[in-house]
Amino acid sequence: MLKIENLHFSYGDLKVLWDVNIEVQDGEIVTVVGANGAGKSTLLKNISRLVKPESGSITFNGIDIEKLPAHKVVEFGIVQVPEGRRIFPQMTVAENLRMGSFIERARRKRAENMKRVYSLFPRLKERKKQLGGTMSGGEQQMLAIGRGLMADPKLLLLDEPSLGLSPLLVKNIFEVINEIRKQGVTILLVEQNVYQSLRIADRGYVLETGRIVLKDHGEALLNNEHVRKAYLGM
Repeated sequence: MLKIENLHFSYGDLKVLWDVNIEVQDGEIVTVVGANGAGKSTLLKNISRLVKPESGSITFNGIDIEKLPAHKVVEFGIVQVPEGRRIFPQMTVAENLRMGSFIERARRKRAENMKRVYSLFPRLKERKKQLGGTMSGGEQQMLAIGRGLMADPKLLLLDEPSLGLSPLLVKNIFEVINEIRKQGVTILLVEQNVYQSLRIADRGYVLETGRIVLKDHGEALLNNEHVRKAYLGM
């Protein structure tokens, strides 16, 4: 579904990504793990076309997308849930969700997708008239993921969905991510929570200072000696 080849990216003179190669197959959860500052969010911004790579190629279902504007990428079915939630705080839960369904294909399925979001996150249904900015961090993360689903994605890019959440809410968010995959959405997840993200991943990549240093099945990476020492404290 998604193929990234030899991707290089810099912010001015600051090199961030070196020769990154990643593949995501239809129906998978693929996780990119790494420390803060490793380049994970920048990788997603390149896929979403929020920034322009120096070199390399990004194809989605065989279509070259690295020269497309960001809104065209969304129309193709690539939807990013940004780090830090970035909901609309002065809008209600229901209004935030409707904002996610702005493309024509998603507008036609708005009622169906709204029902799906409320099924995944019953608390959002209970609070659909509440302003987003008055909700807890965990509830706002639910809302951010729900808003992404309202765009009817084929590939959902999740940027640090567990950031700042309590352990109980982290467990819940990862359970929901797994359920979203079961419903037919392919997921590319970037996370600092190495254990939880690799536990649900079909395959994973380890990104260190802008370079892919390891790749394998999720379970194999969890048992990898370097991953256990560097990220799991074992």
